[in-house]
Amino acid sequence: MKGTPFGGCALDNVFCEHLWRSVKYENIYLNQYDSVHQLHTGLRAYFDFYNHERPHQSLKYRTPAEEHFVI
Repeated sequence: MKGTPFGGCALDNVFCEHLWRSVKYENIYLNQYDSVHQLHTGLRAYFDFYNHERPHQSLKYRTPAEEHFVI
């Protein structure tokens, strides 16, 4: 990013904060994971849902997969 000494890191941080908030409220807080294996399996399923099924307002209600692969 022009004019910032960190080259756009602030915008990267906004994306990361939003993603982390979504993961916490839509998955982690709703599930009781008893092991790291269960957590890993649950997060894998969530990210598949997040990228391929969940519409995103910022992407005009398209999924990231639709936006990235222009389906």
